[in-house]
Amino acid sequence: MARAPFIRCDAVGKAFGPTRVIDNLSLDIFKGEFVSLLGPSGSGKTTLLTLIAGFERPTEGGIWLDGYRIDDLAPHRRDMGVVFQNYALFPHMTVAENVGFPLRMRRVSKADAQARVLRALEMVELSHLAARHPGQLSGGQQQRVALARALVFEPRVVLMDEPLGALDKRLREQMQLDIRDLHRRLGLTIVFVTHDQSEALTMSDRIAVFNNGRIEQIDTPDTVYDRPTTRFVAEFIGETNLLPGQVTEGGAAGSTVRLSGGTLVRVAQPLEPGRAVSVCLRPERLGIGAQGANALTCRVTDRVYMGDHLRVALDGPMGPIVARLPRSADGVRTGGTLTASFAPDDCWVLAA
Repeated sequence: MARAPFIRCDAVGKAFGPTRVIDNLSLDIFKGEFVSLLGPSGSGKTTLLTLIAGFERPTEGGIWLDGYRIDDLAPHRRDMGVVFQNYALFPHMTVAENVGFPLRMRRVSKADAQARVLRALEMVELSHLAARHPGQLSGGQQQRVALARALVFEPRVVLMDEPLGALDKRLREQMQLDIRDLHRRLGLTIVFVTHDQSEALTMSDRIAVFNNGRIEQIDTPDTVYDRPTTRFVAEFIGETNLLPGQVTEGGAAGSTVRLSGGTLVRVAQPLEPGRAVSVCLRPERLGIGAQGANALTCRVTDRVYMGDHLRVALDGPMGPIVARLPRSADGVRTGGTLTASFAPDDCWVLAA
């Protein structure tokens, strides 16, 4: 028997005047899941979060929580904690007072509130800063306070809207791991809005990729990255080479695609001959040498040292492509040549 979704968005639409921001969108989120809503600015991900939170009402469709429709329920009655990008802390309150504010609004007894605040601050490792004010904290510490405030009343759902966007790279990456650890330890149901692909890949159980008010694909991070279903997803999630061509031969054992420049490449998918397709090839899937089924001589047009790898621009029978090679790769020089290769299952074929 299929398990019931904890949050259900059914054919949800949202318009602001003549502008449709969400268009006939359906999404199921299960209890204990970490689901990221990923997409460019204006794609509708934050609007969906505000609909789930109750700050806006859908124009069409409905939203359910644990089997109950919540469209008409006020935000404070939905039992959801919300973490914003700008922290939204009260500057005149101490850390402990900020964290305890939701409990005060819910008229929790003073003794119970103190115990819950202490427990929440311990969760985010800030109990030693309980008496400080937000202005005395770093950006990362303020974000932890905002997270503790969202967790202190033990909500059934935690909603996060670009919560790490204002942090520097090192701190953002550490907070990603901290939030992921909290999610696993506490079994939280988290809906997380971000435009950062690496952030979504690092933290999520599933990723919903948004484009123009719709979900183009929702799946596990590895499937979304390795097996994108649309060109938009392939290009938005990480860097990729998209090589146009046509299927010349297909079968259960794989297919042959003739690229636009005339080069034949083997792919693992069974495809119908005559189809126009795009071969999606991630830069890190390209290797040096003739060890793969698809080996092509290319000219190096650019070489950039990236610290942990080399980003190498190539031009050859497949047209311009990018490879991500080990920093120790020998003989890779701008203006030189090399043999780039990949196996049939190193690429993924999309409809053109």
